[in-house]
Amino acid sequence: MGHLHAASVRDLGAEVVAGADVSPQQRDRFAGEFGVTTYDDHEDLVVDEAVDAVIVTTPNRFHEPIAVAALEAGCHVLVEKPLAHTLESAQRIADAAAAADGICMVGFHNRHAAGTAMFTQQHEGGRFGDLTHVEANYIRRRGVPGPGSWFTNPELAGGGALIDIGVHALDLALYVLDFPEVVEVSGVARSTFGRDEEYADPEGFGSNWNAGNDTYEVDDSVTAFIRCETGQTISLEAAWATNREPSSDLHIRGTEAGARLSLGSTNLSILETGTVGCDHYADVELTGDASMLGYKEQDQTFLETVVTGEEPTENTVEEALLVQQIIDAIYRSSETGRAQQIDTGVDCDTQSPSVQSTPPVRSR
Repeated sequence: MGHLHAASVRDLGAEVVAGADVSPQQRDRFAGEFGVTTYDDHEDLVVDEAVDAVIVTTPNRFHEPIAVAALEAGCHVLVEKPLAHTLESAQRIADAAAAADGICMVGFHNRHAAGTAMFTQQHEGGRFGDLTHVEANYIRRRGVPGPGSWFTNPELAGGGALIDIGVHALDLALYVLDFPEVVEVSGVARSTFGRDEEYADPEGFGSNWNAGNDTYEVDDSVTAFIRCETGQTISLEAAWATNREPSSDLHIRGTEAGARLSLGSTNLSILETGTVGCDHYADVELTGDASMLGYKEQDQTFLETVVTGEEPTENTVEEALLVQQIIDAIYRSSETGRAQQIDTGVDCDTQSPSVQSTPPVRSR
């Protein structure tokens, strides 16, 4: 992701001046590709006088120390999703952002893809009426990262499928609903496949499979239901592996029409009905700019905000903190077996008491 963002901002006219990585091989690769200074410690990077803005693309646990150091050094910051590995850590980033002179944004690129952009414009024009429910999915049939990687280590990742890929679907569902107040969350997190010696991986997604690895203590699938103060609801399915067909679709229901779009998709399906001539269904497929996948558009928004110095109105820390609160509530609901009441009114100067540092999972 670091290479992707660096190439993106370079193409958009910004100058890539430095990079940091603990791996000498990655530093050499980055320096060779972009012709820049590299550091083995982020503390040295953020005080480099040539650095105006920092993009954080590390494993989740390290988002906080890098983002906070960059903000305290006066840099602008874009943090890849999720905001952090725990709610407590995410809150500290939000507190630092609130106190900083620089701006801070969070990397939820699916908001900027062509399919989402077309939906937003159609919705603002009233085509869907009032939105009532979103079915949000990010499901892989078989796609567990290799046990022993940082993705399956709760201390580094903060969770499994939910915090890794489910966060994309959850954020986009909240985004299309315009971030309503969430009042109740229930969910179940399961760990089914990581210890399976007979796990089939036809596409070789998790290389060097080792079912006995000690660091597979995270969820590989999650089912959740989210109730909003407005009466709107979200059903969420996230899975690295499960016995059903894969999907990354959002099904959006409105009082006048519905829509279907995929994460990062450049197309949008609109589902309507009519009575002209006879009662009928009217399904419309909008085909957008095939190059508008969201990454470059997101980075352009970040760079424009850096130039103006104005507080961002998109991909805000406050929105990302709400997403993190809901993830935390899903894990707590799974642990307790009870729905969790949640207050998503965010005070960026107050530590949240709802902290779940190690996600609970239910093994088969």
